[in-house]
Amino acid sequence: TLTVVLIAPKFMHLCQAGAVSAPAAFSPVSREGRLRVETERTLLIVKPDAVARNAVGQILARLEGEGFLLRELRMQRLTQERARAFYEVHRERPFYHELVAFMTSGPVVPVVLEGPDAVAHLRRFIGETDSTRAAPGTIRADFGTDVQCNAVHASDSPENAVREIGFFF
Repeated sequence: TLTVVLIAPKFMHLCQAGAVSAPAAFSPVSREGRLRVETERTLLIVKPDAVARNAVGQILARLEGEGFLLRELRMQRLTQERARAFYEVHRERPFYHELVAFMTSGPVVPVVLEGPDAVAHLRRFIGETDSTRAAPGTIRADFGTDVQCNAVHASDSPENAVREIGFFF
């Protein structure tokens, strides 16, 4: 986890001028009265269906609008070997081979996101795995079409986020 210092807008000019620096102590509130919030990183993958529909920019804009910080991203095409390795946890599931074929059918965009409670926040923000049952206004409801072509993948735990970020970056 990283520590983020939130500063009231009326004091932002001090930060931009370099007059205020991050304090050394890790208490919830600094000597200057700034609140600190613990953040975490998580991984989101824009899947081939959303990339093919040119929805990457819209999805990223919505993530930023929700307050996530984009820390790393790249467009790449997964090989069969890399897709099988990434989804190894699902190897015994009936959808495994179809999932690997889908994830290698076109480019994907892995993205490292950062923010307070990022893993859980992102999972809520993207919606249910099955796009047809995702709440209106979520990424999957707006950009997905079904349980497989659901626009995005997101880490499901902080531990998996660390593993998945390491896999791509």
